Amino acid sequence: MSSDALVCRAEQAGEPFGWVVVDSAVRGRSCGGLRMLPDVGEEELRLLARAMTLKFGLLGLPQGGAKAGVRFDPEAPQPERAACLERFGRAIQSLLRSRLYVPFADMGTDNPSIRRMLQAVGAPVRRRELRGERSGFWTACGVFAAARRACRHLGWSLEGRSAAIEGFGKVGGSLARLLAGAGVRVTAVATSRGALFNPGGLDVDRLSRLAERAGSALVEEYREADRLPRERLIEAPADILAPCARHHSIRADNAGSVRARLIAPGANAPLTAEAERRLEDRGVLCLPDFLANAGGVLGGTMEFAGLPEGLLRRLLETALERLAGWLLEEAAARRCSLRLLAEAAALARHAELRRRAESPGWSGRLFEAGLELYRRGLIPAAVAGRLAPLYFRRLARPPAGAG
Repeated sequence: MSSDALVCRAEQAGEPFGWVVVDSAVRGRSCGGLRMLPDVGEEELRLLARAMTLKFGLLGLPQGGAKAGVRFDPEAPQPERAACLERFGRAIQSLLRSRLYVPFADMGTDNPSIRRMLQAVGAPVRRRELRGERSGFWTACGVFAAARRACRHLGWSLEGRSAAIEGFGKVGGSLARLLAGAGVRVTAVATSRGALFNPGGLDVDRLSRLAERAGSALVEEYREADRLPRERLIEAPADILAPCARHHSIRADNAGSVRARLIAPGANAPLTAEAERRLEDRGVLCLPDFLANAGGVLGGTMEFAGLPEGLLRRLLETALERLAGWLLEEAAARRCSLRLLAEAAALARHAELRRRAESPGWSGRLFEAGLELYRRGLIPAAVAGRLAPLYFRRLARPPAGAG
């Protein structure tokens, strides 16, 4: 977590109700999700803004990392949520208008509501910006691909394994369906209302239908499983644990209860540093969160570029498997921590991206001009769709010098 991050606080009646944390900027710009939760805070957002910097660096995307959050009930009536976002937008309007911070959807928000917030405060919104609605699914695709590669590293076949998933929203629910489709028994899931456990496997299709109707209360309606307190989800016997909820759900005080051999995070910063060290000492393979869940960033960028779903998924999963494979093999060869190696590689690449952005050369300037025209809708999507695969195949490659 960067100690010199830029923090902007929004206040109401003398009390903060929202924050923007800019961890890094590339050519004076940064981007990251804007979440709405009743207990979001500055410390959490600092962690998540740094994770965005690491994701962009690891993927080779020339963006600065940021994160924002507003304290409000995401299940409140839509007009109340819209009014809260507009108050927040007016408090941070200088960042939004200058595009020092460019928001997109996160927990409790969606892109249409963010578009309306930006328009209300006079911030620029290009025609093709904030149109995607599948970030959670792309995140799940990346977690799935990284977990599949980690299973091969452990000498496992993914089929026949068991998984416990913390969170059953856009990421966790999508991941459950992907894993079940690959022959994995999803034996435990949790929402904010509690957890379910069935060693023989849960009916993921039925859980998904319940989630559409009942949201987090699905655990109260699904009867063919044992009910557990949600914090005990991590104790469920499973080969794979996928924390897809909030940050620091796995800490030093409960890491000893984890029974999985592989942790594949869909959430940002779900493990504290001490918990991760303790798990690694026990031989648990902990994929870094900013690698495993980078599919949301990469998939959202590919979706913006107009790639069709089939090609998008192939490119995304290939990229995440390749990065995970490099990290696992390189860390084993060096006998070093996965996280330390991945962080060093991501920060080094991000520094190089910033350097190149400051001195772009003629090709870089041409690319930026074309990208701006595309954002404004002045370049046909069909043209971008033909060129984009060449660009994305060069991204998300293992760092230079890797084996």
